[in-house]
Amino acid sequence: MDEEVVLLEEQLAAAHADLERLQAQLEEAEAARESEASEAATLRQEIETLREELATAAEQAKWTAQRYRDAVLAGEPDLPAELVSGDTIAEIDASVAQARQTVAQIRQHLEQQAQALRVPAGAPARTGPDFSALSPAEKIRLGLQQT
Repeated sequence: MDEEVVLLEEQLAAAHADLERLQAQLEEAEAARESEASEAATLRQEIETLREELATAAEQAKWTAQRYRDAVLAGEPDLPAELVSGDTIAEIDASVAQARQTVAQIRQHLEQQAQALRVPAGAPARTGPDFSALSPAEKIRLGLQQT
């Protein structure tokens, strides 16, 4: 029986050692989980901050592009404002190029119409009838009729 008690005491000591080892592992795991949770919260906060900064930068870029559009239109009053649009400087530049081309085409068309409708100043010079196609006999007859 003493051997049995000694064996049980050894098993109990081993079980206590296992229990303490498992308890230590559990505490380490909980500490790691808390650390990870803290890191995750920090990362979430950083992500939210970056999203806010991105939204602010996007608004700033849109405002800057609008100011650029206004400056281009002020510098080129012949361009209709309705033809110039875009949310970025590149989009506005492309729109301005298209607007310039459209204005140039309209000008050319109007100039062509004006040329077609242009009437020379003053009355045309008066000339007599052209008798070059008449035969000599017809010319004599016409001359005798006019006298």
